[in-house]
Amino acid sequence: MVAMSITNKKSAIMLMIGLGNPGPEYEKTRHNAGAWLIKNLSDQYHSPLIAHKKFFGYTTVIQINSHKVHLFIPATFMNCSGQAVREIQKFYQLPPESLLIAHDELDFDPGVARIKVGGGHGGHNGLRDIIQKINSPDFIRLRIGIGRPNDQRLVSNYVLNRPSVSDYTQIQNNLYEILRIIPDLIAGEHAKAMQVLHQKDA
Repeated sequence: MVAMSITNKKSAIMLMIGLGNPGPEYEKTRHNAGAWLIKNLSDQYHSPLIAHKKFFGYTTVIQINSHKVHLFIPATFMNCSGQAVREIQKFYQLPPESLLIAHDELDFDPGVARIKVGGGHGGHNGLRDIIQKINSPDFIRLRIGIGRPNDQRLVSNYVLNRPSVSDYTQIQNNLYEILRIIPDLIAGEHAKAMQVLHQKDA
């Protein structure tokens, strides 16, 4: 199979990646909030995610207005997300700034989301591995709030468990709000998307 190159026009997003852990036991846990968003997008555009062994994950292509974007959920565990992201990034010859990584965010309450361009991993092991494997922090992050336990020692157990019914509802409602700003994000209108999303949560 010959690698295809995707033109990075107007800092547009060419690849959206939702982080999580594979398997039914993790499907509805907090750590999979990023994967939930990609699945929602896949459903909205009636484009099922298909397993792709070369990329170590599930992928599809959707079209928003006149723009095509790849959706991707790694089939690797969260701490090894970089392996899968590196493979699909290399295959399509994508610069880091054309990637958007959707992930769970402990620092925001359920129902709150923020967009961030570049930066560190903030202690998130999935982001840490991606930065190391693609050798760049310059991708866009969509940080989906899941809240944080009172005791820092409980974080690992917290992210690997299901949210309460109330928290789950708030997160899912937030994901549907995010879907409304995806066309602006995809088109490279990051500032406009940030303004709409951040004002909603202010």
